[in-house]
Formats: sequence, structure tokens, C-alpha cells
Amino acid sequence: MTRVAYMGPEGSFSEEASRQAFPEGAELVGFPDVPAVISALGHRLVDVAVVPIENSIEGSVNATLDQLIHDEVPPPMVAELNLKVRHHLIGRPGTGLDEIERVVSIPIAFAQCRKYMFQHLPQVQLLPALSTSAAVQSLVHSVRIAAIGNERAAQLYGMELIARDIQDGDDNTTRFVVLGGEPAGPTGKDKTSICCSIAEDRPGSLMAILSEFAGRSINLTKIESRPTRSGLGKYFFLIDLEGHQSDSEVAAALDGVRRSSLVLKILGSYPAATPS
Repeated sequence: MTRVAYMGPEGSFSEEASRQAFPEGAELVGFPDVPAVISALGHRLVDVAVVPIENSIEGSVNATLDQLIHDEVPPPMVAELNLKVRHHLIGRPGTGLDEIERVVSIPIAFAQCRKYMFQHLPQVQLLPALSTSAAVQSLVHSVRIAAIGNERAAQLYGMELIARDIQDGDDNTTRFVVLGGEPAGPTGKDKTSICCSIAEDRPGSLMAILSEFAGRSINLTKIESRPTRSGLGKYFFLIDLEGHQSDSEVAAALDGVRRSSLVLKILGSYPAATPS
């Protein structure tokens, strides 16, 4: 049976994504945070890992990107999926909105629920948690406190929903990737993720990389930068592009990028996810 690492405990959005990615009864193993999930994969405690990488409201999940960037040999991305995220305000049974003094969750969940928190709980203390499910789990031993999480977590830990759908937008979606396992072959509707850094900081350096794709009509679906941790102004560029690394045009573009880059990591090619 496939062992799947996810950011837990039970009731997290990462667990939900893992169940969707592996619906045929895989063994799901929870870890406290993204680095621990990816480390478990690296130490072969599990076969694959499912981690969040991007949110439609808050953008990239930097903990995931930084782990992949700075791993000497990062585990390959082999699949992606989009999960619709519905946040609820959760409390002990009978807790009223006016009784809440503190709310616990992960920072990205607070960021996705700014409007609700400002309108209904502007004075409460916000407490960090390692995951939304850990936040809900903590309510078992607390009073006058609520959490932001999903409905499954509320059911698992005997809590109730105080307010439903408190996220800022109905289109709140998180993109997850599956790491490890066998690389995915081309399907005709694929995506490739790469990480690169420019060989020399001079005008046109980034343009030289991007022109390899533009000249071959390869669409880029995402580009962003992350610091290299070796000084101010030094960055890695993370690029998602349409196509598989084995496609002739994509392969030629990547060869060109390699010549213009100090570092090039091909993080993986995988079937593009359907819209959530």
C-alpha cells in the first residue's frame, strides 16, 4: 500500500487533498509541517508526499517552494490537483460569537479570512498553529477560543461550526503537488516546473531565459522569484510552463535556459490539473 505524507493531523486541507490524489485507500501519514513532510519523503519513511504550493488569494506557499529550491536533489513533482478551500469558524459546542476572545489557525488561513475577522472579530487575539486541523484539535482543552478550519476537522474533534464560509472569496482554491514516485510521462496536456538562477546579474539576463520560451511559443503559467539566501538582490526564479520536458520544443528551450543559468533544476513534468 502506498504511504502518503501530508501536513496533519487528521482533518487538514492537506489530508483532504491527499485523499483526492489517492482515492484507492492509500495509507496517509500526518507530519507537523511542510519541511517534515518533505523530509519524511527524503528519508524514505513514505512513498510520496502531498504539499500545498499555491493559493488563489495569498499566492505561493513559501515553505514548500524554499524546501524544493534548497534541497540539493528535490523530489520530483509528479502530479498536481486544485482543492476548493472553505474556511469555517469552529468552536466548542454552544460557543457564541460574542464569547470568543482568541482565534487560532495558520497564518495563511487568517490571511484568507481578513474581511470576516475585521468585520466580526476585530479585537480578538490571533494565535498561530502548525495546521488548521491542529488548531481545531487544540479547542478540546480550551474555552472562549475558536479556530479556523474545515468541517471534517470539526466533526473529528467534536466541535461545531460557529460561522460557515468565512473566506474572503468563493473562488478560494489551493494548488497541491504530489512529490516522489515515478515521474509522469507526457499526456498532451502537461505542465513543467523549473527553478533557475541567472549566471550573471546584468541587463537582459532574465530576458535571455524568458526568450527561450517566447521564441518557441511556450506559454508560461507562472513566474516568481525567491531569495537565494546568499545576499540581497540574488534570486532564484521559479517558472511553470505548459508542456512536458520530453516535448521537443520544451526540451530545446530548457537546453537554452541551462546555457543562460548558473543553476537549473527541473522540478518535474506532470499532467495539468483540471480547474477545481
